[in-house]
Amino acid sequence: MNDRPRGLIVYGTTFGATKGTSEEIARVLREQDFDIKVVNAQEEKIKDISDYELVIVGSSLANCRWNGHAEDFLKKFRKELEQKQFALFVSSVAAISEREGNTDEVAKIRKLALEDKISKYGLKPVMTALFGGILNYNKMGLVTRKGMEVAFMSRLQNNGFKETEPGVYDLRDWDKIRSWTRELARKARE
Repeated sequence: MNDRPRGLIVYGTTFGATKGTSEEIARVLREQDFDIKVVNAQEEKIKDISDYELVIVGSSLANCRWNGHAEDFLKKFRKELEQKQFALFVSSVAAISEREGNTDEVAKIRKLALEDKISKYGLKPVMTALFGGILNYNKMGLVTRKGMEVAFMSRLQNNGFKETEPGVYDLRDWDKIRSWTRELARKARE
């Protein structure tokens, strides 16, 4: 018999940041004695969430839109999520605005990425988070890449974000992710 709380992390990713964030959340929750399953919503379709006390849904935010596979999960299970300890997070470029101290821009992204989604599906998460994502210029088409370079390149450099490899910027704050996860574990046990 397993007395550890069971948790499910379902994510949709564009450049891999949401996958890595989901895996780190799972690692921290396992340290907190949770039994955790991590699922890429594109690769595995969940049929039932009744075995889980905690459900976390993470999505990349690309062109101001949620990953379709992660959103499909929210649509499908919105009623069941009412009975769960439930959390949402988004991987995005909001980390740039946070580092700049641009609270208005962060608030806009939070509203678009989290609050509007919560309202649309009538969700009641115990916690939400905006985490940094990955900008991978190597995986973008030419037009998108040029537009993103104009929009973000100087902001990345001015705010101390460094390339982790040529053309790739990892905007994640691992301490923030771990701290959020420990707080979520505490709330999930209440």
